[in-house]
Amino acid sequence: MSAGTRIVAPFVLSLVGGVLILVGAIVSAMFAFGSPTTLGSMSGMMGGMSGGMSGTMIGLMMGAYPIFSIIGLVSGALVILGAVMLYNRPFEKDLWGAVVIAFSILGMLGGMGGFMVGLVLGVVGGSLALVWNPTPRIATSTPVILSN
Repeated sequence: MSAGTRIVAPFVLSLVGGVLILVGAIVSAMFAFGSPTTLGSMSGMMGGMSGGMSGTMIGLMMGAYPIFSIIGLVSGALVILGAVMLYNRPFEKDLWGAVVIAFSILGMLGGMGGFMVGLVLGVVGGSLALVWNPTPRIATSTPVILSN
């Protein structure tokens, strides 16, 4: 496969976006998988300040945040996988472009979308992959002779 048939710009944008989503998910996972005493004291503090019911809800939401961190880690890994497969299998550009877009958007849940920059780069890279149309060099350099 020649360099002219490779999808380079969507690959680079999607790869950088996936790395940023993964880094954002790692940062949020550091807070989510912190010590349980931190989570307990935060929910207890909020319960004391604003009433028992809302403090309980905040504690439950903070208890679910590790699930969102795992979703962010998986989304970042799948965006990187989609970018690599986009580069290795350019004839499947529609499938891998859609994977990159879908998991870039899903990365908003747990990885802050790669500080929002990863989300934008992933969506732009996946969109470029979907609209990319290769033109073979042979077709553009060989003149067509029409004769009777």
